[in-house]
Amino acid sequence: MEFAIQTAAGSYAEFLSAARWAESKQLAAFAIPDHYVYGTGAAASRPALDAFAVMAGLARETSTIELVILVSPVTFRHPSVLVKNTATIQEMAGGRFKLGVGTGWLEEEHSRFGIDFPATKERFARTEEALGYLRAAFAEPPVDFSGAYYRYQAFDMNPRPALRLVVGGTGPVKTPRLAGRYADELNAYPSAPHEFAARIDRARDAAAAAGRSPGDLLVSSSGQILAADTDDEYLALLDQIAGENDTSPDKLEAEAARRNTPRGTWQQVREILAGMADAGMSRFYLQGRFDPAAIELRLEKLSEKDSEREGQ
Repeated sequence: MEFAIQTAAGSYAEFLSAARWAESKQLAAFAIPDHYVYGTGAAASRPALDAFAVMAGLARETSTIELVILVSPVTFRHPSVLVKNTATIQEMAGGRFKLGVGTGWLEEEHSRFGIDFPATKERFARTEEALGYLRAAFAEPPVDFSGAYYRYQAFDMNPRPALRLVVGGTGPVKTPRLAGRYADELNAYPSAPHEFAARIDRARDAAAAAGRSPGDLLVSSSGQILAADTDDEYLALLDQIAGENDTSPDKLEAEAARRNTPRGTWQQVREILAGMADAGMSRFYLQGRFDPAAIELRLEKLSEKDSEREGQ
């Protein structure tokens, strides 16, 4: 299993520092989310740069690491804008750019900027049409696309570099199906082992039904990790984080459980990720604030089981 990082930094300089660090550590990818605000309430005032502009800069200031937008809400931009942004950044990055597309979930960022936030059913319908539009525009040769929301008239669009798509989200049925039909990577958030395996099966079944090779689909997951060496140290960690965020350890644990955050002792977290890998996951994006020392510790702890296996 390979590791990548995903961070929502503040300034462009911070994004660049994080991307260059990830590249120097030979991580699989550097990912950023596409948000107009990074949360609700006070969090909405945090600096939030345009993800595509940031990626264009990183494309020229890194050289080997894969660059991923994880993910862009379909509500923000017409698919034609995604097409042109992606074609431009992919050319600037020499093929290292991967576009993630999702339905969007943070209603507050839509209301603050006056962007429509349709019901879930419509957002999924728009997401599927946007994915079909992207595939049509980047096809060789391009083909027409016509849907209820978007239309594309095929022409010899230039530039037209290789399109690399990620479909990600928490949906257990529609998200995997869309990934299998259109994407190069399914980013499925952590879940119980049988649920995680079922999502992968749905994605691969959809790929096969669409005439694609199921084995070519990269399966990844993302999340923060809460871990310590012992149970007592884990409880102390919860106390520390709860104090820093003006909440209680019980509420923090409940939220982590709701999000299926890999947590507990390092051994328990390694077992959780190993179970996901056994189901088919081959990449995990470590989410959170960019802290090189903390990330390096996580990578060291998470690789210990692999070292033990190699010695057996």
